[in-house]
Amino acid sequence: MSSRRRPRSPPPVPPLEDDNLLSEILLRPPPDPSSLPRASLVAKRWLGLVSDPSFSRRFRLHHRRNPPLLGFFEGSHFEPTMDPPNRVPEGHFSYEHTDDDGYGCFRPLGWRHGLQLIFHESESEKLVLVRDPFNGDKHRLPVPPGLDGEETPTSGAVFRAAGDIQHFHVVLVDTETNQHHTRAIARVYSSETGIWGNLMATPLPPMPSSSMDEHPTMIGIWFTIGVLVGHSIYWLLTDTSAETSMLDGILEFDLETQILAVIPVPTDIANNCISRFQVMRAEGGGLGILFLSNFSAQLWKMETDSNGVASWVLGRTIELDKLLPMNPKKKKRGPPLMIRGFAEYNNVLFIRTPAGFFTLQLESLEFKELFKSDIYYPFESVYAAGNGMCMYILCVKKPGYYLELVD
Repeated sequence: MSSRRRPRSPPPVPPLEDDNLLSEILLRPPPDPSSLPRASLVAKRWLGLVSDPSFSRRFRLHHRRNPPLLGFFEGSHFEPTMDPPNRVPEGHFSYEHTDDDGYGCFRPLGWRHGLQLIFHESESEKLVLVRDPFNGDKHRLPVPPGLDGEETPTSGAVFRAAGDIQHFHVVLVDTETNQHHTRAIARVYSSETGIWGNLMATPLPPMPSSSMDEHPTMIGIWFTIGVLVGHSIYWLLTDTSAETSMLDGILEFDLETQILAVIPVPTDIANNCISRFQVMRAEGGGLGILFLSNFSAQLWKMETDSNGVASWVLGRTIELDKLLPMNPKKKKRGPPLMIRGFAEYNNVLFIRTPAGFFTLQLESLEFKELFKSDIYYPFESVYAAGNGMCMYILCVKKPGYYLELVD
C-alpha cells in the first residue's frame, strides 16, 4: 500500500504582511507626534492602519502612562514646548468660549488623559466644562449642591478609568464649615451613568482660633491643581487666613475606594508659602513633595516602616542656583523662586526665577527658558492618528529630509 502524502501547510505570512502583527508593531514607537506620520510614509497599507480610529484608540491606551508634554496653556492659548519635528503648531489647541458657554468666570482645574476641566461661574449658573481639544467635544455638567464654591473656590480633577478611552469621571472637592468645624467634601461624576455620586467627607485640620474668631463663617482653605500619584489624586491644602497663603496639609482622594483623607506635611517645611511646594510622584514611586528652600529644591518622600507607620523622609536636594539663571542683585532679597505649574507624567516643573520663567525636568535636570507668564497649565497627551491627526509633509533638503507639520 502506498502511503498518502500529507498536504503541505501554506508558508507563513511574512510579519510585515500580517495586518494584525503589523498593528502590534506600530503600537510600539514612542508616543511623539511625529511617530505615526513617519510610519504612514512607508506604504499606503501602513497609512491605512495608523489612520484607523480603532488603532488610534489602542495607541493612546498603550502609551497612556507616558504621554509626552505637548506644551502648556496660558489662559485659552496653547503654547508648544517640543522641538521639531514633534512641535505642534502654536495655538493648535487654543480655544474660545462660545455663546453656549455664556459669560462669567472660567477657571481651569487641570488637564488629564487628554481632557481639560474648567469651572464656569456666571450670575445664573455654575457649571463644570469637560473639553476634548482633539475633536472639540465639550460636556457641560451642572455643579451639584454643596460644591458650588460659596465658601472657598471649588477644585477638582478629570480622569479616565484604566483601559477606558470613551468615558470619563470628574471629582469635585470643596470645604464645608459648621460651627468652627470644617471638613473637605467631594462627589464624583460618571459620564457613563450621567449622574453625580454620593457625598464623601473628611475632617480638616483645625484652623487657628484667632482666624476663626474673626471670620466665624469662613474657612481659609483652598486647593491647588490636583496631581495623580498611583491610584489617588492629591491636592495641597492652603491656609489663606494668614497674610500669605501657607501650606496646611495634603488632601487625598483614592480613586479605587473613593475615600477622602488628610495627610500632614513634613514638620520641617510646614508653614511656608504655598508657591514653594509641589505634590508629586516620589523618586522610586509613592507620594512625594518638592519644596523650594532658598535656591535649592528638596525632594521629600513618604515611607512606611515595618510597623505600618508612615513618615516623611528627605531625599535628594537639587541646587537650582547652579542650574537656572539667577539675578545676583535680587538674590540677596530672599527666596524669589516660585512654582508656576507641574507636568505630572513627565515630572517637569514650571518655575519662576528672578531671571525669567523655565521648565526643569527633575531627573535629567534639563531646563528650557519660556516667555514670562503667570501660571502654566501643562498639556500632556498622546497625539495619535485618527480624525484629529495632524498632517505632515515630507520635505527633502540636503543633506537629508525632515517632516514638517502643517494645519
